Amino acid sequence: MKLIKNFYVFCNIVMSIEGLASKLPEEKELITNYSNMFLKKVPTDLTPTTTTLDLSYNLLFQVQNSDFHSLSKLKTLILCHNRIQQLDIKIFELNQELRYLDLSYNRLKTVTWYSLAGLRHLDLSFNDFDTVPICEEIGNMSHLEVLGLSGAKIQKSDFQKIAHLHLNTVLLGLRTLSYYEEGSLPILNTTELHIVLPRNTNFWVLLHDGLKTSKILEMTNIDCKSQCVRHETQQNLILKNAKTSILLFNKVDLLWDDLLLIFQFVWHTSVEYFQIQNITFGGNVYLDRNSFDYSNTVMKAIKLEHVHFRIFNIPQDRMYLLFTNMTIENLTISDAQMPHMLFPNYPVSFRYLNLANNILTDDLFKKPTQLPYLKTLILEGNKLETLSLVSSFVNGTPLMHLDLSQNLLQHNKDENCFWPETLITMNLSSNKFADSVFRCLPRSVQILDLNNNQIQTVPRESIHLKSLRELNIAFNFLTDLPGCSHFSRLSVLNIEMNFILSPSLDFFQSCQEVKILNAGRNPFRCTCELRDFIQLEKYSEGMMIGWSDSYICEYPLNLKGTRLKDVDLPELSCNTALLVVTIVAIMTILGVTVAFCYLRLDLLWYFRMLVQWAQTCHRVRRTAQEQLKSNVQFHAFISYSEHDSLWVKNELIPNLEKEDGSVLICLPERNFDPGKSIAENIISCIERSYKSIFVLSPNFVQSEWCHYELYFAQHTLFHERADRILLISLEPVPLYCIPTRFHELKALMEKKACLEWPKDRCKCGLFWANLRASINVNLSDTGEVCELQTFSELNEESRGSTISLIRTDCL
Repeated sequence: MKLIKNFYVFCNIVMSIEGLASKLPEEKELITNYSNMFLKKVPTDLTPTTTTLDLSYNLLFQVQNSDFHSLSKLKTLILCHNRIQQLDIKIFELNQELRYLDLSYNRLKTVTWYSLAGLRHLDLSFNDFDTVPICEEIGNMSHLEVLGLSGAKIQKSDFQKIAHLHLNTVLLGLRTLSYYEEGSLPILNTTELHIVLPRNTNFWVLLHDGLKTSKILEMTNIDCKSQCVRHETQQNLILKNAKTSILLFNKVDLLWDDLLLIFQFVWHTSVEYFQIQNITFGGNVYLDRNSFDYSNTVMKAIKLEHVHFRIFNIPQDRMYLLFTNMTIENLTISDAQMPHMLFPNYPVSFRYLNLANNILTDDLFKKPTQLPYLKTLILEGNKLETLSLVSSFVNGTPLMHLDLSQNLLQHNKDENCFWPETLITMNLSSNKFADSVFRCLPRSVQILDLNNNQIQTVPRESIHLKSLRELNIAFNFLTDLPGCSHFSRLSVLNIEMNFILSPSLDFFQSCQEVKILNAGRNPFRCTCELRDFIQLEKYSEGMMIGWSDSYICEYPLNLKGTRLKDVDLPELSCNTALLVVTIVAIMTILGVTVAFCYLRLDLLWYFRMLVQWAQTCHRVRRTAQEQLKSNVQFHAFISYSEHDSLWVKNELIPNLEKEDGSVLICLPERNFDPGKSIAENIISCIERSYKSIFVLSPNFVQSEWCHYELYFAQHTLFHERADRILLISLEPVPLYCIPTRFHELKALMEKKACLEWPKDRCKCGLFWANLRASINVNLSDTGEVCELQTFSELNEESRGSTISLIRTDCL
């Protein structure tokens, strides 16, 4: 009872506050919650602007005049579940804006009344009043909408004081009921009447009067001894002047025959909708099913939920046929552990049939049944196994909505299905369907739920579901988004929690009509194949449900846990055609640039010089210092024609020799020994130099001595390193211009690269860098000091001169 009351209080609080919010001007609400804090008195530090104050579930024994005087803005006051024994309503006289007052579940015995004209919700239920606490002051509350009452005695005179009020809801929360004056309830003018009875109370009179009182009647705790109903109702099975169209029973515990009598009584009243929740019954059957009178009724719907059985002896066919013989439109028997259901041999009038959460099996479909008006069939949560049997059961009906979720259903490829052409909604979720289920679907279905099954693919050869608009195929084993070639009208698709790595191109090409897509919580592989899928959300914002928190990369590992919207997949790296075009364009631009540089800026010459410089540096680094002759005294010996001496003296020597003496050049005119022959001097200079530089030109080619110098260098150094000869091309020398007798020169020029002297002065820097790199070596590491004794040194020894300017002509 306490749980029911708490739920009722919560609902009424929400409804009343919402009603007040819609009717009162908008103001800033201040809610103060002191609920369940073991308070014994009202706190004194309440904020004056408080609009809602909750003091429920405390230990308050009383409230005083000064407790709420400062709360001039108070609209809602909740004092339920305390220990208040007496109350003077006048303590709220200063709370002119008070609209909601809950004093239920206290120990109130007396109330001193004061008219609160603006009050709309007043709850005094579940207290200890001896009589119902109604007085003229309540009758003056013209805005009152919800009224909760209690009292051990209920009399007509009490309700007559408020008979003129038009109430929405009246709650009779009774802790005890010692006396009820018949005819008291119909005096009330209310739309809804809820009576919560004490246990083991004879409810018949209250039911009888309640049906004459309100449009909606709810009764809780119908728990009666075995004879209380039967003896009271035998003479009163026909009720006149009934008002109730909706009758709700909650927490019912009766014998089967007593329950049957209630059904018979209600059958002949004004009730159109009869619901019983949390019902327990049992016992033996005394009445024959043929004694139930199905005539003269306006009943349209019966709903039984959460049915429990005690040990009883009731033939199943009698219980099943009691309900299926009823000429009503809607029948619900759910959560009743019912193993079977029987239908009469003639057509029944059901339009809505709900047998959910029972233990029905395929035996339900074995006997032909005539359901010519059935629109909705709910068989959720049973033990059905064969889908084709269901199709045969409903074939021939105008069925539109079918719920077969949470069963054990499968479909064999060899079984044929015959569905009514009117079927538009099917819920086949939480079964054991595989891909073959698509062979057993009606063409007319528009909304299809196949989530939580064992589907791996949507077969392309399946029938064309051209009417399908919504498809839920979540929680399966799909590896790709299904194409819409079979579902041309599909607008809503739910495919979350599958095994989709990256959607195929077929989905984007065939599913142009899809407006809502839920594909979250799949193990996406964030590669280029997923780029179109990511772009889909960017170009159709709001299409994907759960974006972007439910769309996470699973592969590759370096992107695992990254949201799809944060993954950067450039079009250039994903579009092969665009990548090829870009590469070709870049290569073309580079080619044009190179050609331009080659033709206009002599790029080829620069390239050859860079290659030679790089090769030279590489050779120098590889050369070990121990390979140098111990008698090497010069960095280079220079051989040239006398006609090229100006270039040698003005360009070559100044750019190679350093003022600090770090580079030593051996020249014939200054380093030849006069006491030796020319040949001996040439050989000596070549042997004492790290490199031999030959300045090539047409003049050099025609010089006999220059050729001898080259010959001596080539043969003298043959047993050492061939790269100790450097060729500088001062002017181009075609090979055909070299005399045949100088075949050594021709052979050397064919196999050895030359450093070309650039005509453009701006290119000279690179030329000198290459040349210096070729002769760069530390002569001090050879173990000897370069003591240059020249002809000038011998004659001018006193001045210490190291340079002689004697040149033997190479003519």
